[in-house]
Amino acid sequence: MKRLAALLLAAAAALAHAADTHELGRRVYNARCYFCHGYSGDAKTVAAAMLNPAPRDFTAARGLDEARIVAALRSGRPGSAMASFEGLLSEAEMHAVAGFVRREFVLARRPNTAYHTPENGWPGHARHAAAFPFARGEIALDVPAETLSPAQQRGRRLFLTACISCHDRSRGTDPGPAWAARPVSYPRLGFVPGQASAPPVDAVSSASVYAKHEVAPRLAGLTRQQRRGEALFQANCAFCHAADGSGRNWIGQFMEPKARDLTQYSAATMPRARLVQTILDGLPGTSMPAWRAVLTRAEAEAVAAYAERAFFRH
Repeated sequence: MKRLAALLLAAAAALAHAADTHELGRRVYNARCYFCHGYSGDAKTVAAAMLNPAPRDFTAARGLDEARIVAALRSGRPGSAMASFEGLLSEAEMHAVAGFVRREFVLARRPNTAYHTPENGWPGHARHAAAFPFARGEIALDVPAETLSPAQQRGRRLFLTACISCHDRSRGTDPGPAWAARPVSYPRLGFVPGQASAPPVDAVSSASVYAKHEVAPRLAGLTRQQRRGEALFQANCAFCHAADGSGRNWIGQFMEPKARDLTQYSAATMPRARLVQTILDGLPGTSMPAWRAVLTRAEAEAVAAYAERAFFRH
């Protein structure tokens, strides 16, 4: 009986340890991985729509095992946006998140969290339900106001003052129809995925703290080279460095180290030749890749000329 009791205690301890490891993996995933791979591992995110190659959809990777996931975490995946997490995650955390991804997404295809839930910083979000039909495209924004009920009119005002900063598909490269809802990965303002408690929720503050940096400056008098650089920067570099060059959009702030804030430089602190070489060769130890296989030297020089004019201190 004593031996059986000892075995049962050991089994219970092993199960408790496995459960703790599984939840550690969930916390790591929600803090580090969801932005590209999606809250439920299906890569249905804004980042996935913009990255080439796209982040892996774990729910469609039936043969993916833990060892390959750990290898990707440790070394990254060359030629993709998947960077190495060595130095950011411990070995225990890498194995925990690999096991979590394998069990939850690859094998079981379970939902982890959906956007606007308490798990990612939106407790009590249902009280703003009046705006949901406008976010989902169920009620068009150009419907005459007199045809809407008082509750629907309140919902429309809420959508236009808060929700639209994320749920407007008419901006950027998203080919969807104007005003239709889109999946987004902006976190709640001040919220860190995996944290124990969420900040207070209101109907005004939102992801606009990041979205406002996606507005490109309007500049007059650009040279032909600078105009070419503007088009190249906004099509390629703005994804990480933000349209305003500050790196204060969500993906720029999500990176570790964060994307460079180009507004902190001047022609003296970042000579154009050095910037061109950085564009072509990348920055080791960061998520800044080498662009020489994508951009010619003349195009890199155009980007540098635009960045110097648009963002650098003068």
